[in-house]
Amino acid sequence: MDIISFTADFVKRTLEAAEGGHDWWHIHRVHTNANKIAQSESVDPVVVELAALLHDIADAKFHDGDETIGPATAKHFLETQAQPAYPEFLSDQQIHHIIKIIENISFKGGKEITQFPSPELAVVQDADRLDAIGAIGIARTFNYGGFKGSEIFNPLLPPNPNMSKEEYKKGGNPSLNHFWEKLLLLKDRMNTETGKRLAAERHQFMVSYLIQFFDETGIQPSGFELPTQ
Repeated sequence: MDIISFTADFVKRTLEAAEGGHDWWHIHRVHTNANKIAQSESVDPVVVELAALLHDIADAKFHDGDETIGPATAKHFLETQAQPAYPEFLSDQQIHHIIKIIENISFKGGKEITQFPSPELAVVQDADRLDAIGAIGIARTFNYGGFKGSEIFNPLLPPNPNMSKEEYKKGGNPSLNHFWEKLLLLKDRMNTETGKRLAAERHQFMVSYLIQFFDETGIQPSGFELPTQ
């Protein structure tokens, strides 16, 4: 077993009971997306793959908003299990890089800007964002909303696409608002050319879905305007 398979097994075990939008299959899709994007980028493939596999090992939203647990869990695994088992493949510098990616990958609201420049982060972030949009993104949004007991849609509660980090983390809005507060913003925040191309396709699918959604409701409330492209 190589270090990638070794890490994948650890993640599968850890996320065995995870919410459906943040389970092993989310990780698997992000890992696959990251490998696809990395083919066109100059990156350390080991850092990309391990960061993709470990990026949601302890998502803050399932740990009372604590953003330190995920990086700490990944660091402990890499230093106490992966590195001793595969010392020739994993340096201290690579471990540090992976942890910095995990610390900086998440979307934290409309005003937040990534502070850690790294081509590996760019790849993994794009891969993660691709799984937040398109058909998969729609399914994940409503699955998580059901998990949290959120309304599907409330025309009296418009979205706020310019949330602060604190407002975004607090959540509690109807699931449909999430499209305007995050998902429809992601197309223009992709880092790589491959990511941008794939995101454009998925973005258009979401717009088509939302057009159909409002057509079926018979209303188009203020604050839920759709992008023109």
